[in-house]
Amino acid sequence: MILWQMLRFAAGGLAANKVRSALTMLGVLIGVASVILLLAVGNGSSVAVKESITSLGTNALTVSSGSAYGGARSASSVKKLTIADAKALAGDADSGAIKSVAPVVTTSGTALYGNVSYSPGSIVGTYPAYFETANQKVAHGEYFTDDDVLGSRKVAVLGATTAKQLFDTEDPVGKKITVGGTPFTVVGVLQAKGGSGFTDPDDVLIAPLPTVQNAFTGFGPVNQILVQASSADSTDAAQAEITRVLLGTHAIADPTKADFRITNQASLLTARESTTKTFTVLLGAVAAISLLVGGIGITNIMLVTVTERTREIGIRKALGAPRAVILGQFLTESTLLSVVGAGLGVLAGIAGSHFSIVGIKPVVIPESVLGAFGIAVAIGLFFGSYPANRAASLRPIDALRHE
Repeated sequence: MILWQMLRFAAGGLAANKVRSALTMLGVLIGVASVILLLAVGNGSSVAVKESITSLGTNALTVSSGSAYGGARSASSVKKLTIADAKALAGDADSGAIKSVAPVVTTSGTALYGNVSYSPGSIVGTYPAYFETANQKVAHGEYFTDDDVLGSRKVAVLGATTAKQLFDTEDPVGKKITVGGTPFTVVGVLQAKGGSGFTDPDDVLIAPLPTVQNAFTGFGPVNQILVQASSADSTDAAQAEITRVLLGTHAIADPTKADFRITNQASLLTARESTTKTFTVLLGAVAAISLLVGGIGITNIMLVTVTERTREIGIRKALGAPRAVILGQFLTESTLLSVVGAGLGVLAGIAGSHFSIVGIKPVVIPESVLGAFGIAVAIGLFFGSYPANRAASLRPIDALRHE
């Protein structure tokens, strides 16, 4: 019997039980689509995290309070970061590794414009150097200046999300808003960066550091210090320089007892990529279980089919049909179920990847499409082999006696 005849008989056998065949293919479809979609979500999360980190700039370093060696010093003895620390870093003339320094304080509050009330994700007080270091580009208007910082002027630059929420389609530049009872004049709106699915870097209001301290946080320690190295190649030298200067300002002789930590964007990116790869593998493993369930479904359906068609098998064997023909027919049916189901699953997975899932834009991995399809077909062959072998092993006399 040629392959075409086997396919025709297999299609006829499946068509005789349309609902049963459709449900079996649905199980395979769900398994394949799940693998493709969940791996795409994991890959999309990895891409979003990478873009979020690299958008800060490959030569940016973040200095924050806390021990980098597992809390070597007690909390009471840890000296917080201050404006003086930032000035010491900015004024150090022994090295050309550091390009700019921007102390940062963050707080929260509600902004009012007319009848519109909105709470930005964060309110940031900093210096103008922050914008270049954090790779924040202005879309409309301008940044605030050093003179604005020296004069503690009540001006603000809005992130794209904050501007949209407060002003909708109206141009914010030049308009006045009130934050916590303090009036601010909007001087600029930043270009949208896009979120990573969990945080929105565009949901921010940025104002001069003294203004934010005077209105909200007080003139105490800063949350972090953002440092821009002179180039991506000099980040290690800049990190060493930061360590040297801050050990001096904090009067610490032993570097292992440092009460500050420095985050390098390159190392952070490597760590995050490793984490998201593990996350993607885990999602793929969970999705693969549904493929296994689909294979078990094929086995059950084919066993029922063999039982229902036992007399047919007996007649064909009595007429001289060899064992290989019976085996090939039922293997072809199980494979056809998995091929059609897998093909529909691929289409469903690719179609589903065009929609955001939990705030993440899935990015399909081509290898996952081929792999899921191939594994589904292999599962059809593997799980269909037992029912097919059982059908081929029936004795003609026993099959003809079956009721």
